[in-house]
Amino acid sequence: MPNAATAADPFKGLEKALLLRIHGLMVRARALEERFIKMSKSGDGYFWIGGPGEEAFNVAVGLQVKKGQGPQFDYLNLHYRSSAIALSMGVTPIEMLRQMRNVATDRFSKGRNFVNHYAIPEINIVPMSPTIETQYATAIGTGIANARTPGDAITLVNGGDGGTAEGDFHSCLVWANRPVLKLPILMIVVNNGYAISAKMREEHGEKKISDWAKVFDMPAKTIDGNDPVESWLAVKEAMAYCRKERKPYLLEAACSRLYGHSSSSGANRIPESDCIALFETKLIDAKLATKEQLEKTWHDTLAEIDAAHQQVKAEPFPKPESIWEDVFSDGLPDSYPRSGGSL
Repeated sequence: MPNAATAADPFKGLEKALLLRIHGLMVRARALEERFIKMSKSGDGYFWIGGPGEEAFNVAVGLQVKKGQGPQFDYLNLHYRSSAIALSMGVTPIEMLRQMRNVATDRFSKGRNFVNHYAIPEINIVPMSPTIETQYATAIGTGIANARTPGDAITLVNGGDGGTAEGDFHSCLVWANRPVLKLPILMIVVNNGYAISAKMREEHGEKKISDWAKVFDMPAKTIDGNDPVESWLAVKEAMAYCRKERKPYLLEAACSRLYGHSSSSGANRIPESDCIALFETKLIDAKLATKEQLEKTWHDTLAEIDAAHQQVKAEPFPKPESIWEDVFSDGLPDSYPRSGGSL
């Protein structure tokens, strides 16, 4: 395959090694989310919400982040459909499985939060909240920190199409575009067509969510988030703009929602376009991989996740007396009980 992008090149010059790495991470993210769903249905976990169908776009995001701790590196204000981003940044399946099962070894919340809610200071993943779209408000703060720090670090924030009706999303647009201090924030909307059960076309008056950028004369784009190559190039372009210009960019990615909103809605497979299946067909047609090679990727990944799951099932749940740990930075005040009971 030639390195230079040509009209006949469906991969736009991306190297084979990168394409296969993207595929491997997409498979890992999908297999992990499907294990979460099985855990929720079998009583091995309490609740599931995640992003099967968003792997193509989210892997493209995670692999291009400038990782590190502090304002000289990218900050990530994520929501609960971001497992493929975290995996692409080096978070391991066993760490996510621990949170799904709510065991004491869960590094993100010590078994106190539900799945896909990360808090990883070493790579600037800001503590995540289940409340809809509040991450766009925290992104203002990290965006200010990035703007005031020399260098090219930026803030990334992502959410869904339904949440763009929330005030936090629009507050982020306003603050990021204030003339007194433009903010290098890459605002991402992953549009899967639904806000829980409400169809986008029945709720949104705008034709594209990216049209909100027109009000602020800021760059924006709507892409096919089911295409990993288009996603990679769009994320690269958007990040480059934010890094160089120190200004915001709005990127909307249209993706599938393959298992509904969450376990509360059944989490059954929905017949929408599958980004992994589409990508695998392209890889095979271009002779960059054989069907047997791709099947081995699935086999090895499933074996890895199964082994991690078995280990996690043997790990302890949090003890009741640990309920007040990490609540106060200076220790528990004397007025609070020490036994884990109620006040």
